This record gives sequence, structure tokens and C-alpha cells, in this order.
Amino acid sequence: MNATSAPCRAAAPPLVLASTSPYRRELLQRLRLPFQTCPPQVDETPYPGETPAALARRLARAKADAVAQQHPHALVIGSDQVADLDGTPLGKPGTHERAMAQLRAMRGRTVLFHTALAVVCHASGYAAEDTAVVQVRFRDLRDDEIERYLHAERPYDCAGSAKSEGLGIALLEAIVSDDPTALIGLPLIRTARLLRAAGVKLP
Repeated sequence: MNATSAPCRAAAPPLVLASTSPYRRELLQRLRLPFQTCPPQVDETPYPGETPAALARRLARAKADAVAQQHPHALVIGSDQVADLDGTPLGKPGTHERAMAQLRAMRGRTVLFHTALAVVCHASGYAAEDTAVVQVRFRDLRDDEIERYLHAERPYDCAGSAKSEGLGIALLEAIVSDDPTALIGLPLIRTARLLRAAGVKLP
């Protein structure tokens, strides 16, 4: 974890999730803290030569900072996930054809999913970042299995097309992670750690 400055000192700083993702919203609700969501206006285009891990970290912080400009006294959570196939970033496919190509490329392979996290408070200057890396081994999938999965789940808004909380779990041989919700989109162990460091009371 990287952190700078002091935590927000407000008695109960508002909490804002810089995301429109229903998956991240549902995960954050598990911590039973009141929060609101705000869409970050961030260009997610990778820089030339940018690694998947660096891309995830940059976008997580950029999302948090973009929303913190609108809510400077709030604790703002930003997160981003990028799939890493031998150094090549795989983001949200957006279309059936791209999802098909992603899953064909990943079949029988081990893929790293970098889920980066940033918590910032502009009023106090508090900023903390962390990244969870999940190792995912895909089965040697047949084209007809991929097609059935895509038509059933339509995971076009999921990095690497792998919706593990749904039918996507049937695509996999194994998952290795020290933060189980990271693959879904928000590493809650790390999120709780950063929020506690910012002064938020959690069980």
C-alpha cells in the first residue's frame, strides 16, 4: 500500500465510489457504509507501451481524482481492472466479436488480472493506493463453449470477458488470490484497509 499525507479528519467524511459499475457498487455495499456513486469522466485509452499493471493503477487514481474534484471533502474510491495476457492488456470487450477473440486467446492459458485501488481526499491531501493481482487459469475452451457462455452471460462490460461471479466460473481451472473479491472488480480486503487508514470505522 502506498499512502501520502494524513487521513481525512472530518467526523464522518462522505464516501463516494467513483464508478458506475453495478459490480463495484454491490461489493462496496458489503461493508455496510453509506456511500454514493459518481461517474468518473476518464479516458481509458492505454498509453503506448504502458503495462497492464501500470494502466490499472493510473486509471484507478485518475477516476478517484476526477470525482474528488467534484467532492473535495469526501473520501473517494477509484478502481480499475485490466487483464494481462503475457504483458498485453485486455480491457472490456464491448462487443461479442471482441469477447470471442479475448476468450480464444486466453483458453488454456494463465492470465493475471490487475485490480487497482485508490482512495483520496482532496481537502486533506490524503491518498492511498494498492493493487490486487489475481492469477486465473482458463480451461482449454472449445469455440461452442465460448459462444454458449457469451450468449448466456453477455460479459461485454467485464475486463477479459470473464464474469467469474456468474457463469464465467465454468470457464476456469483455478483462481489464486489473497483478496477474493478482486476478480469481480473491487478488492474488499484492501478497500477496508485503506478506509481504516483514512479514519473510517469498520468492524
